[in-house]
Amino acid sequence: MQLIPYALTRPFLFGIDPEQAHELTLHTLARLQNTPAQCLWSQKRVEDPLQLAGLKFPNRIGLAAGLDKNGRCIDGLGAMGFGFIEVGTVTPKAQPGNDKPRMFRLTEAEALINRLGFNNEGLASFLTNVQRARTFRAKGGIVGLNIGKNAVTPIERAADDYLLALEGVFPHADYIAVNISSPNTKNLRELQSDAALDALLSSLQERKLKLETAAKRQVPMLVKIAPDLDEAQVAVIARTLLANGIDGVIATNTTIARDAVKGLRHAEEAGGLSGRPVFEASNKVIRLLRAALGASYPIIGVGGVLSGADARTKLQAGADLVQIYTGLIYKGPALIPECAAAMARI
Repeated sequence: MQLIPYALTRPFLFGIDPEQAHELTLHTLARLQNTPAQCLWSQKRVEDPLQLAGLKFPNRIGLAAGLDKNGRCIDGLGAMGFGFIEVGTVTPKAQPGNDKPRMFRLTEAEALINRLGFNNEGLASFLTNVQRARTFRAKGGIVGLNIGKNAVTPIERAADDYLLALEGVFPHADYIAVNISSPNTKNLRELQSDAALDALLSSLQERKLKLETAAKRQVPMLVKIAPDLDEAQVAVIARTLLANGIDGVIATNTTIARDAVKGLRHAEEAGGLSGRPVFEASNKVIRLLRAALGASYPIIGVGGVLSGADARTKLQAGADLVQIYTGLIYKGPALIPECAAAMARI
C-alpha cells in the first residue's frame, strides 16, 4: 500500500497548470524510481495472468500511451501495480508539439482536453530511456511502445516515419502500438480510411515480418483507433486489420466530440477529450470491433475508466485488457489495484 495517499497530493497538483503538474509528477517518478523512496507510491500488484497475442500479462490493467511519452518512468509507474505499460507516442525526430497552453482540466466532468501534438524527445532518446527500465520487466511486466509520425512529415509520406519508428522500437518492445488516431497531428486520422489504412498496415506488416525473421522473435503489432467512428468505418477498419494480419487493436484514443461537456469551462478548446465523457463512445467501438473481429481477436479497451466497475464494463463490451490514463490523474494510484481486482473476478 502506498505510503502517501493521493488525497493529500491531488489538491496541490490540481492547483497548478495541468501540464506543469504532469511534468512535475514524471520528473519526480524518474528521479526516485528504483530508490528506497519508491515505497512512497508502490503497491502490491494484483495477480491475474492472461495469455494474449503471444504474451503473458501479469494482470489486465495497463497504462495508456501519452502519459509517459519519452519512456522515462517505466519502473516508477510499474511499481503502482500495472500489468502492462505503454509508452510514447514516439516520432522518429524530436518535436516540441503544439503551442502552450495545450492541456486543460474539466474537473466537473472528470475529463481532460489535450492538444499536445506528439511532443517528445525523438526515437534515440526514447530508446535510451526504455533500455534503462529494469525492475518492471524483471517482475514480468509487459512494455508496449507506441509509434507515430512527425508533424512536418506530409501525410502521403507517413509510412516512411512509421517504418523508421518500427525498426527502432522493434528490438525493445514487448508489443508495438501504431497510433493513427490522435486528433492533434494534422490529417493523421485520414490514415484510418480504407485505402490509406490498407497501404500503411501492409507496409508495416511486411517490414515487421522481415524483422521477426531476422531476430527469430515475434513482436505483436496493434493499431490504436479513434472513438469518433461510425459502424461502417469500424467495419472497414476491422476488415483491414484482419486482411493484413495485424495482431490486435486498441480502442480508443481521445474524442473530438464535445456534447458531454457542453457549457463547461475549457469545453471549446481544440484537442482530444479524454476521461469520463469518452467512456460510452469507446465502449460502442469495442462492441462493434468484437462483433466484427470474432471472439479471439485481441482488443485493448481504453477510455473513461475511473472505477473497477468501469473496467469490468470494458471487458463486458468485448475488451481483453484495459488501459487507464485520465482516471489515474483523477483517482490516483489506488485505481490500479481496484480495476485489476474487479477484472480478476470476471
